[in-house]
Amino acid sequence: MVGKYKVITLCGSTRFKEAFMEQQKRLTLEGNIVISVGLFGHSGDEEVWTEGTKEMLDDMHKRKIDMADEIFVINVGGYIGDSTRSEIEYAKANGKPVRYLEMTAEKEY
Repeated sequence: MVGKYKVITLCGSTRFKEAFMEQQKRLTLEGNIVISVGLFGHSGDEEVWTEGTKEMLDDMHKRKIDMADEIFVINVGGYIGDSTRSEIEYAKANGKPVRYLEMTAEKEY
């Protein structure tokens, strides 16, 4: 296993900070390189809401998806917001597999 690591980018609402941390730890211990968000705007990182910052972070996250072999969606309670939906669509359009924390009865995005 040493030397061959899958790269996984985490996507999801930043309101789920604890779930991000748990999945980052789990996926890392499984032998993956995990790329996550840099700030948790919906969990207290107010800097996200300064002018132009959210747009920059959204674009930066798409570059993180570019670097990944797949994305892992943190969809606690089945929740997928507009930004995450956009990231899923971007990943699929670029041939990246998409996995979900929770499978829901809703149509897959």
